[in-house]
Amino acid sequence: MLRSNFSFYPFILSMVALVICITIHEFAHAFSAWRAGDETPYKQGRISLNPIDHLDPMGTIMMVVSSLAGFGIGWGKAVRINPSNFRNPRWDNLRVSLWGPLSNLIAAFVVGIIIRTVGHSMSEALALFLLILMQINIALALFNLIPIHPLDGSHILTSLLPYESARRYNYFMARHGMLAFIGLIVLGNRIFPIIIGMPTRFLMQAFVGL
Repeated sequence: MLRSNFSFYPFILSMVALVICITIHEFAHAFSAWRAGDETPYKQGRISLNPIDHLDPMGTIMMVVSSLAGFGIGWGKAVRINPSNFRNPRWDNLRVSLWGPLSNLIAAFVVGIIIRTVGHSMSEALALFLLILMQINIALALFNLIPIHPLDGSHILTSLLPYESARRYNYFMARHGMLAFIGLIVLGNRIFPIIIGMPTRFLMQAFVGL
């Protein structure tokens, strides 16, 4: 259902910002995997900042529908990697997984610096877009750090856990991860304001002083 306070202009800005954020996120995964020794992302054309190379059809549809419903959730095309090609498989897998959320936080930080330094001379439209871009970058990073498969947080946790604990965790996620992910999306309106909304506001204040 379309939310009652729907505004078309901010919605369009949010969609553009989401595409940019997802592109940055997936490019960071692909580039870091390639630098770690895996040629798979390069061969699949993922070392690119062209959004078309990174958008997933269902993820894009979900992005639009969920934004219309009042919370923006979407995903890009997963970057395929082969950890056996990494020079240090366990730790390279951790770095590749981290670089997705980290790239969004870095982008948000850079946008925050721009707003802080030259925001007073910007048009209202540009300032609004940059604020939305910063907010979505932070929210996307935090969302992906949730340790539920297939989010980056699950791969990060697997790399940090002792081997036997990681094996049991992966087994649990293989059986129940998708159900947990669906539950996360269904309950999004209730839990995202707490686990994503509050930290996002804190980081926005830290980055730009709003």
